[in-house]
Amino acid sequence: MQSFDLEAQGLRALNSTLNAQSTETNQTVWEVTNPKGSHAIAVGLDAPIEVNVKGSTGYYCGGMNKQATIHVHGSAGPGTGENMMSGKIIIEGDASQYLGATAHGGLIVVKGNASSRCGISMKGVNIVVQGNIGHMSAFMGQSGNLVVCGDAGDALGDSCYEARFFVRGSVKSLGADCEKKEMRPEHIEFLKEIIAESGVDAKPEEFTRYGSARTLYNFDVDNAGAY
Repeated sequence: MQSFDLEAQGLRALNSTLNAQSTETNQTVWEVTNPKGSHAIAVGLDAPIEVNVKGSTGYYCGGMNKQATIHVHGSAGPGTGENMMSGKIIIEGDASQYLGATAHGGLIVVKGNASSRCGISMKGVNIVVQGNIGHMSAFMGQSGNLVVCGDAGDALGDSCYEARFFVRGSVKSLGADCEKKEMRPEHIEFLKEIIAESGVDAKPEEFTRYGSARTLYNFDVDNAGAY
C-alpha cells in the first residue's frame, strides 16, 4: 500500500500522483491520511486503483472518476462523485448536497444519509443510500438508479426522465411528473444484485419504485402549470 500524507505533501501533489497511475501500474492501493475536509481529493482518476481516504472530505471528492474505487472513511462534502463515469465511491459516513450530480456510470454507496439534490441530473450512475435522502433528489434524473433504504424528502424525481427510484421508507412528496410505479420481477432482481454489491442490509420486496409519468417529455399547454 502506498501512503500519502495530504497535510504534509499537498493536494496538487496527491492528484498529480494519482492521475499519473496508468492501467499498467502495480501501485494499485493508496492510503490518504490527514484529509481534514480538503476539497477535490482524488479527482479525474482514470486507472483501476483503490484510494482509501482516512477521514472526511470537502467538495467534489472523486469528481470525474473513471475506473477507480474511492473509499471515504468519514463523511463527504457537496458534489462527491460529480460527473463520475465508472468505478465506485464508498462513503462510510454522510454525504452532503448533490451527490453524484450528472454522473454517467459507476456505483456510489453511502452508509449514512445523503442531503438534498442527491443524484441531480443523474445520467446512468447507480446510487445506494443506506439512510435517508433530502429534498429535490434526482431532479431531472435522466438514467440510472437511486436506491434509498430510508426515507426521501420533498419533490423526489422532479422533472425526471428514465431514471428509476427505489425507496424503502416514506416519500414526503413526489416532484413534477414523478409517480409510483409497479414493481416487476426484473426490478426485484436488480435490487438483489445492487444490494448485495453495496453490502447494505435490506430486502428487495420492501422497496417501492418511482419514475417518470412521461407527461413532460414534450411541451403541452395543458401541462403548462407543471413545468
